[in-house]
Amino acid sequence: VSQHWAACRCASQVKTSLMDLTNSIMDILPSLSRPANHSRIFYAVMFDAGSTGTRIHIYTFIQSEKGNLPVLDNEMFHSIKPGLSAYADTPEMAGHTVKMMLKVAKKTVPRLEWKRTPVVLRATAGLRLLAAEKAQALLDQVQHVFDESPFFVPDNSVSVMNGSNEGKVCPPSALTSHLNAQTKKTVGILDLGGGSTQITFLPKLRKTIENVPVADYVARFDICNSTFELYTYSYLGNGLMAARLASLGALGAEGLEWRVFKSSCLPKKFRDEWSFGGLTYHVSGDPDGYAGYKLCYQEVLKVVKGTIHQPYELEDSNVFYAFSYYFDRAVDAGLIDGVQGGMLEVRDFKKRAKEVCNKMSKFPPISPFLCMDMTYITCLLKDGFGFKESTVLRLTKKVNNVEASWALGATLDHFHNLKIH
Repeated sequence: VSQHWAACRCASQVKTSLMDLTNSIMDILPSLSRPANHSRIFYAVMFDAGSTGTRIHIYTFIQSEKGNLPVLDNEMFHSIKPGLSAYADTPEMAGHTVKMMLKVAKKTVPRLEWKRTPVVLRATAGLRLLAAEKAQALLDQVQHVFDESPFFVPDNSVSVMNGSNEGKVCPPSALTSHLNAQTKKTVGILDLGGGSTQITFLPKLRKTIENVPVADYVARFDICNSTFELYTYSYLGNGLMAARLASLGALGAEGLEWRVFKSSCLPKKFRDEWSFGGLTYHVSGDPDGYAGYKLCYQEVLKVVKGTIHQPYELEDSNVFYAFSYYFDRAVDAGLIDGVQGGMLEVRDFKKRAKEVCNKMSKFPPISPFLCMDMTYITCLLKDGFGFKESTVLRLTKKVNNVEASWALGATLDHFHNLKIH
């Protein structure tokens, strides 16, 4: 994702490519009523079914005149926990959850527009971690709810996203927001979910693209008569909740009803139940051992080492936006404001992780997992992706007043694909 394209002299071609996308949306959706100013208003509903929760994004687009680009006028955002994967053994509950969330869409979208408003659900890491038949049962329930709803249900409206695609559908929305920027500084995106984590940026060096392990790490797209290659990848199993499981040695374990999974990342006297992905685990600190940052880091390093590819180039001049659990845990640890967000260096995560982990017995944290989570984030950034401690991260929930996620890009991508097919 780069901000140097403003200097590109083919802005008209950029506009043309975006116009194609606009026209494809108009071709898919029935023609809408025109207010006195000839504006077109249309809506879209996107469900993001993540591993720890389900989120609904209801987008309102306005096209003022034919030939002009549509503007994202508003977004209604609502989330609910747990994720659909928690209902692996009771799939009808997943359908009930989606049905309840559709009530938000009904309140947001005018009744006359319901039959013209597409509704789409894309599931991410949580469902990819389930057995195929259980995941399909959940998707079937959602599809049934969609089919019974008054909204427009396109083909392939309910599906599980391919891991490598999560990073690739986020950039288009980010790209368009930076087309008019005046700086040449490169911007990257880091997203930490419950089951998976993503990295996306536009490399400056050819060697970064040449050194990728497999072709899936590169997304190519044409703009301004040039082909741009985006470094982007989603790592299944390296999300925050999946990392907890792996750190505890509980990933794929049996005998959950009697086993207790211990960790140096937890307070020594802590013992409780913890649920993820529809399963419940007995977890505790190590009452007879040691706790603290150093031992905790050794535990989480086993989860990160050898699983994350380090890009050849991660320029110090790059600013990376960090979303989701990066933001949430920084708030929990008191590093940033929960509304405004803020700028942090990687070393800030490390420093606070040490403080939280080494004072667990004296100052019980907000969450008993805060030490483990902060240490994992530090390890993921440093030993995983290979960021320097001085790398600047901009932690935020929204960009240009829109919830920061792949959902908007996926919505536009889906419109585009409908026309293609």
